[in-house]
Amino acid sequence: MKKLLLGLCALGMSVASPAGALADEGMWLLPLIEKMNIEKMKAKGLRLDARDIYDLNETSLKDAIVIFGGGCTGEIISPNGLIATNHHCGYGSIQQHSSVEHDYLKNGFWAMTQEEELPTPGLAVTFIREIRDVTSEVLAKVKPGMSEAQRDEVIGKAIAKIVKANSDAKAFRSAQVTPMFGGNQFLLFVTERFTDVRMVGAPPSSVGKFGGDTDNWMWPRHTGDFSLFRVYASKDNKPAAYSPDNVPYRAPKHLEISLRGYKEGDYAMIMGFPGRTNRYMTSYEIDQVLEQDNPIRIFVRGERQKLLWEDMMADPKVRIQYASKYAGSSNYWKNSIGMSRGLRRLDVRGKKAAQQAEFTAWVNESPERVEKYGRALPLIDSAVRTRREAARIQQFINEALRTGVESYTAGMAVNTILSRTKDDTKAVAALRKLGEAFFKDYSPSTDRKVTRRMLQIFADSVSAADEPSFFAAVRPDVAAYAARLSDGLLLTDTARFYAALANFDRAQWAADPAVVAAASIVEKNKALTDSVLKPAAELFAEGHRLWVAGLLEMHPDRAYAPDANFTLRLTYGQVLPYWAADAVFYNYFTTLGGVMAKEDPKNPDFIVPERLKALYAAKDFGPYAVDGQVPTCFLTNNDITGGNSGSPVLDADGRLLGLAFDGNWEAMSGDIAFEPDVQRTIAVDIRYVLFMIDKYAGCGRLIDEMTIVR
Repeated sequence: MKKLLLGLCALGMSVASPAGALADEGMWLLPLIEKMNIEKMKAKGLRLDARDIYDLNETSLKDAIVIFGGGCTGEIISPNGLIATNHHCGYGSIQQHSSVEHDYLKNGFWAMTQEEELPTPGLAVTFIREIRDVTSEVLAKVKPGMSEAQRDEVIGKAIAKIVKANSDAKAFRSAQVTPMFGGNQFLLFVTERFTDVRMVGAPPSSVGKFGGDTDNWMWPRHTGDFSLFRVYASKDNKPAAYSPDNVPYRAPKHLEISLRGYKEGDYAMIMGFPGRTNRYMTSYEIDQVLEQDNPIRIFVRGERQKLLWEDMMADPKVRIQYASKYAGSSNYWKNSIGMSRGLRRLDVRGKKAAQQAEFTAWVNESPERVEKYGRALPLIDSAVRTRREAARIQQFINEALRTGVESYTAGMAVNTILSRTKDDTKAVAALRKLGEAFFKDYSPSTDRKVTRRMLQIFADSVSAADEPSFFAAVRPDVAAYAARLSDGLLLTDTARFYAALANFDRAQWAADPAVVAAASIVEKNKALTDSVLKPAAELFAEGHRLWVAGLLEMHPDRAYAPDANFTLRLTYGQVLPYWAADAVFYNYFTTLGGVMAKEDPKNPDFIVPERLKALYAAKDFGPYAVDGQVPTCFLTNNDITGGNSGSPVLDADGRLLGLAFDGNWEAMSGDIAFEPDVQRTIAVDIRYVLFMIDKYAGCGRLIDEMTIVR
């Protein structure tokens, strides 16, 4: 910790909220809260000490927080490695285990015994064991006057050395060094990863996704967005590959659960792994987001999703196959719609332009500042203008072709196998494994419709001069090409696929049209990157680093937070309602009664399970009701973003109040500019979670292993 604090002093910066915002804004680095935040946290009601939250040498709350899968947060809620996270975070795993015969998406899943807990290949959880500032080591050999490429090379070598010194495969530990503040600071994170994770419980989607796309990013909300998993370990409590002999992980720290609830103004904090914010974004970048990036994403994904939804609603098998794909696409699609709306409504571009004008005036006050920071904004402006058209082409390639056409996505994987696996026997085994996963969640008829639409969108949006080489065969007649593609690929028909595996010919696989198209897509993306995007990125990196450093120097009395980058952070705030618009006031909690009021049997977003209706009618709520109602969701003003899904919302004693799962529609621009008056975190109340586990599922064994403060 001492090294970390000295590192920040050397940089001349502190960590908190961006200029002009409330002090509560910020995604805080845990080792710094003792110096930077603890007094404000205690003033708002915290009853813990900083070391109860983060302690390098003793167990603390941070030891109960995990990266869940590849992009969510989870928390340990029992001594036996039980994990709580969001339903939408576990959705891929629930779908993976589902079939028409065992439709866990529709009906839910509950392991009534430990033996019924389902191994989930590919799922892992990661603990953070150490966080340390290594800025001085990383920048030790960086010299003034170095180009950005030279600087990156020196930094890369220093980081590689630090990572090697702090990784220990035998001890199941790995390390990563992550830049902060645009590359002005570097932190080391030492992690421990467990790969035997088993599915324990999940409500039906009519609870876990109640409200669907209609309510996504909206308040009021009534979604039971939770699922349960368990970490397993070897008998000596170490990470281990799946084995029937593995045992539940003996957690040195787990979260206690509070049934005391909350009232308006109560202290609330969130610990988790926020994915990405861009609070230092300039007006030039906002122009690109509003005029190009978001419109492309909204249009292409919207067209694809309409076709997927039609087939999902028509066929239960297709619904299961495409549930996770659709959810993953639509979440960011709606986010982009809301972000553009929020950026315009809140005039974020105007605020950024004013900040840039202030910065430019400050720089011009001193020749020394002009020398040091004068090129910061011009570099960013130049980088954005340079990259913009290439970025547009690449976005259409990636949205419409690379991920929009499933056979091309699979072709990417085939190319990787063929290039990396020279032994034919191993290549066949890898292709067989790929096929098993691909065809399980693949509908040829659905893909045929989507492929034709995606190819037409690309043809209409990108000129022949800018297309991948394979597209020359597509452009003359998109419909005819799409038909030939669907009828002739190894990757669109199980019989052809497995016949080609039985008589493996590497040349045949390499010549498959989807594999050829995938290689062409990769080639075009690389050409765009090498010729335009990489040089622009170097300009941008230098400009952004100087811009951030200059902002910190311009207001030395202000505190700033590093942008989120999927590293462990803490935010603190309060349980609060908000005014969404003139005369539109939203309270800070919802109840099960609101679920019943929203029921619409004709709308798949608002189906209510019969058992839940029966429990409600009987008022069979157990100890989880308040004033005759079960609380379902609540609001805090914590600062979060994607990646915080599943993060614990904790009270003043560090006890679990609920699981964060969403932001609110009025503040969708929050990743770029925090809006304290309207920005809210939406969380599922832990009492609703316990009610569903106990009264709905009858899975009391899970309740018994938790530490519940009543």
